[in-house]
Amino acid sequence: MNEHYVPSYMRDYCAHDLIPLAECRRKKGPWPWTCKPEKHDYEVCQFEMYKYRKALKEYLVKTGQWNKGQFPEIEPHQK
Repeated sequence: MNEHYVPSYMRDYCAHDLIPLAECRRKKGPWPWTCKPEKHDYEVCQFEMYKYRKALKEYLVKTGQWNKGQFPEIEPHQK
């Protein structure tokens, strides 16, 4: 990841698709239509991970494990 200059906030499950997209953008310049296959692969991976996280949350809520201390409620800002 370091040799491909992937920022730490983008190092998730789909970083393997981000590397070819970033290389394509570096090589082909600012024209967005030149890297459509790479961008599509990255966005498909992101969407699949979104669906997985959503299904995981639904499962945790269904089994009653969602709010048992692991995911504390956020308190509203006090004035």
